[in-house]
Amino acid sequence: MTEYITVKGYGEDEFVEKRSRFIGYCKPVKTQDEAVDFINEIRSKHWDATHNVYAYILSDGQIMRYSDDGEPQGTAGVPVLDVIKKTGIVDVVVVVTRYFGGIMLGAGGLVRSYSHGASIALAAAEPVTMRLCSECKVTCTYNQYGKVSSLIPSVGGIIDDSEFGEGVDIYFHIPVEDFGKLNKEIADATSGEVQAISDKEKFYAE
Repeated sequence: MTEYITVKGYGEDEFVEKRSRFIGYCKPVKTQDEAVDFINEIRSKHWDATHNVYAYILSDGQIMRYSDDGEPQGTAGVPVLDVIKKTGIVDVVVVVTRYFGGIMLGAGGLVRSYSHGASIALAAAEPVTMRLCSECKVTCTYNQYGKVSSLIPSVGGIIDDSEFGEGVDIYFHIPVEDFGKLNKEIADATSGEVQAISDKEKFYAE
């Protein structure tokens, strides 16, 4: 896997449907423990709510879990899970809290409401594409610095830091598939004198 979609951070939004208040919460998570901790946090916050419905998907083993939390089977947890699946987002947990307003919504109304609660929660958390990148270092002379530092972003790399000593050390990350292309361009620009090295890979937000 060289890329996946997750969310940037915590998100929250709400709406009212026929006097029932729905609050959608979303957070990026990496493990089931993190997902369960967040679910329990929302349950504690809304201990007096009628329902705290949840779903989460983890990229590690494609783990998926959901709960209707007392709503009729298939009207709450599954719609929340389906919204997450359709967006392609992983490593995420969504909780939709409902305070019943006294008017029955029916099965279709529940599905639409919980789906909408999940959608607005995910939007508030801001979906982001994560790409597998090579973490790199390139060392050059001061005369070569201008060329090399401008080549890196032109091929899709992002400079993270630079250290100036006897020469210049440039630290950057670049999508793994572009690393070879960048090194060829650096070699061409410096008559083969400079080459970037990489010994680590990490996912970065696009």
